[in-house]
Amino acid sequence: MSQLDLSKAPDVAVPAAAGIIAACTAKSGTGALYALALGTFAVGTEGFMIAAILPTISDSLSVTVAAAGQLVTIFALVYAVSSPILTALTASFGRRALLMGSLAAFALANLVAAASPGYWALAAARVLLALAAGLYVPNANALAGALVPPSRRGRALAIVNGGITVAVAVGVPLGAFVGAHLGWRATFVGVAGMSALALAVLAIKLPRDLTASPPASLRSRLAVIAYPGAFSVLLTTTVWAIGAYTVYTYISPYLTAATGITTEHTGYVLTLLGASAVGGVTLGGIGNDRYGARRTQAMTLPLMAVAFTGLTVAALALAPHGLAAVIPLVILWGLSAWGFFTPQQARLMGVVGAANAPVALSLNASFMYVGFSLGALLGSIVISSLSVAWIGAAGAVSVATAAVISHLGWRSSASRG
Repeated sequence: MSQLDLSKAPDVAVPAAAGIIAACTAKSGTGALYALALGTFAVGTEGFMIAAILPTISDSLSVTVAAAGQLVTIFALVYAVSSPILTALTASFGRRALLMGSLAAFALANLVAAASPGYWALAAARVLLALAAGLYVPNANALAGALVPPSRRGRALAIVNGGITVAVAVGVPLGAFVGAHLGWRATFVGVAGMSALALAVLAIKLPRDLTASPPASLRSRLAVIAYPGAFSVLLTTTVWAIGAYTVYTYISPYLTAATGITTEHTGYVLTLLGASAVGGVTLGGIGNDRYGARRTQAMTLPLMAVAFTGLTVAALALAPHGLAAVIPLVILWGLSAWGFFTPQQARLMGVVGAANAPVALSLNASFMYVGFSLGALLGSIVISSLSVAWIGAAGAVSVATAAVISHLGWRSSASRG
């Protein structure tokens, strides 16, 4: 789910990308980009598909749905903490070996997950998956910006990050379908196969003469937080992500309770959510360019809160026949959530300046994954203490809080002139 304002943020992950040698032809460079995108597709599918198969995992491992949801918390928290640290520590490594090694580790970790005999073994596999994914994705983004001339950098990053977008729209519902028919273990085997395919293509397409410039220190990365207004923006990202994942993590059991559809058919709703997210990214970019980030966010965050509130109302008033009400709310959710996020990137870049944008956007991704982990935790608490019907209300409170933080941040920025 790493949707970035690619046209304005050429190097979204690693400052060391500027030192990577990008001597390759347009044809081979394009092939490498699509190979990198296949890897991000595999990573995105694994990262997001867990929500679609939570009930199946819960039944298979004899744990509650809330406990199964902590598999999301584990992945997101480990990703958030480890990604900037590992990226900095390995910045002097060869890019080709690092990318192929992290993707190979990701494929193997999926096989470990598929073979897990119990809950804690699967949780350990999710840690391995997060470590590998947190190393692969930022380096893939960094390399994408270096494989092409500056004039084509935005499009190159759009291709690589497009792998994650396609994963939300296609990979996740496909994982739900496979999980419903072949079992949840088969979904991890499938992702391992996709990762192996991407690894094979990378071995052919990636140039062998890739080198790295000196790494950016963790201190320089964290120093971005001290910029006036930066922490407010990052906090907004985190609280928004809490709201989003309070609902998304448990969307499958919610849909079953509110609409009566089975886990197998949950995939269709997730496809709709993914398509709406793609539309939201597009509309958010247009809104940012035409009306500015402040006005766009002032519209999208309240709409997202309304969508989540509506989910709880539909579950309480219409269950198990609320499908007709839930569908438009899911569409509004996808449009508003990702309509907010693109202007958020532009806002952060405006706060820290173009020179610090790569570090800031990388840090923003970590803050987002912290939010994902807390959201999954909050959702499990809501389910355990109330019911799955109330995850929408909990998500709405978080998103409304993000809207307040965002508004206060904008006011503070205006007062500073």
